[in-house]
Amino acid sequence: MHLFIHHSDSISDVKVRIQTICNGFRITRQKLVFGGRELARYASRAKDYGVTGGSVLHLLLKKLYDPLLVSLITTSGQVFYFHVDLRKNVGYLKKRISKEGNKGFLDVDDQEIFFRGEKLDDNRVLGGICKDGNSVIHLLLKKTVKDFLLEPLLLNPAVRLPQVIEDTIDRTVDGLNNGNPPVRTAEGTGGTYLMQDSTGLSYVSVFKPMDEEPMAVNNPQQLPLSSDGQGLKRGTRVGEGAIREVAAYLLDHPKSGPRSLSKEVMGFAGVPPTAMVRSFHKVYNNPKGVDSCCTKDAKVGSLQMFMKNNGSCEDIGPGAFPVEEVHKISVFDIRMANADRHAGNILTGKGEDGKTVLIPIDQGYCLPENFEDCTFEWLYWPQAKVLFSEDTLDYINSLDAEQDIALLQLNGWDVPEAVARTLRISTMLLKKGVERNLTPYQIGSMMCRETVNKDSAIEEIVREAHNSVLPASSEATFLEAVSMAMERRLDELIK
Repeated sequence: MHLFIHHSDSISDVKVRIQTICNGFRITRQKLVFGGRELARYASRAKDYGVTGGSVLHLLLKKLYDPLLVSLITTSGQVFYFHVDLRKNVGYLKKRISKEGNKGFLDVDDQEIFFRGEKLDDNRVLGGICKDGNSVIHLLLKKTVKDFLLEPLLLNPAVRLPQVIEDTIDRTVDGLNNGNPPVRTAEGTGGTYLMQDSTGLSYVSVFKPMDEEPMAVNNPQQLPLSSDGQGLKRGTRVGEGAIREVAAYLLDHPKSGPRSLSKEVMGFAGVPPTAMVRSFHKVYNNPKGVDSCCTKDAKVGSLQMFMKNNGSCEDIGPGAFPVEEVHKISVFDIRMANADRHAGNILTGKGEDGKTVLIPIDQGYCLPENFEDCTFEWLYWPQAKVLFSEDTLDYINSLDAEQDIALLQLNGWDVPEAVARTLRISTMLLKKGVERNLTPYQIGSMMCRETVNKDSAIEEIVREAHNSVLPASSEATFLEAVSMAMERRLDELIK
């Protein structure tokens, strides 16, 4: 598609034009990528990202889903009908068939499904097969060959996995043992696989291989390879998203105390339990192919507990969210300098008391090496302009960046100095901000750029500190300079 734009056009203007030209390409479904970078700031101009005449932009679309009517005919001529979510795969359909035992359907292990003469693998997504809503799928006998690997990857053997993560891995293995393959989701910019339980009717975990991350060698979305190792967000590296997902869980300390000491499963912000694993399955994206299950072909990535939910915050207006739920996300994002917080990666659910809870997912762009791409969508929600509660203030005051860095190192991450510096500075800003009675909006705004080419307040503070110390100064001296510059900026803000 060729598109003519003006030098003054913003990213929002470009997306509106695409929506006008292409029916169904709503703005909220569009994700534009140019030169390995997402054009995420609506108010910035296309030329701010370096887009010129003849530039090629990659357009990714979030998929929309409707129930699908699938008709099944057996070799004996019986016909049955199912209404199925088109995001489900053939393996899920087999479980549905097997539950209809009173109608003479076969066991799961004895099923083969064909569509127009083509035998379908269990991992094939129904929405990509049946497009007319009245497709006939033939059911025949077969025996399934199990071929997979899933095991925890402990970077430090002295550290034991929490019981909840061990249970999640065991339940995932049970699902694979029962022939329930991973289901690759069409959402997102990297390879993300929903892992099924033993019944095949529920998801138990989410696997994200490092080599299928955005701009990585086996990325299934066909994004261009990174030429310099830089990730889709500035300050991140391709292939490091998995370790950041694990780090996010480790540093989401419970209210009762540090993650290393507390026995609570969920932390303050509710980041799902996450660990590093090695896994092999023929479903994973391997353009060069694999012959059999062996350790050398296993992928390394993050495995995260699947959280039951009612959708994402994209589906609901923010006015319905409890203030404390928004605040817990804001504390986490500020402290972790999250470069990719949008409504689509905050799930909504119900707590034991029936109240709405928010669940943060997709933490692969946390803890960047700089603050250039920090993005917090909750800044524009009304709850962000409400002061933190006393409980939240107590939690913030308990945070300790040095202990956090030590915890990450204990769990096997050789934390880069630039990442450690980011964590120290963001924690410092959060603490100094609440000392001055600032809201999440006021603190978060200091970390986010207004436009792509205008430095944020925190970037200006870091640059001021850098210019005020000698090149050979210690990290402690530099951080002291940051502290002084930060306090001056904060005091100006509250005048």
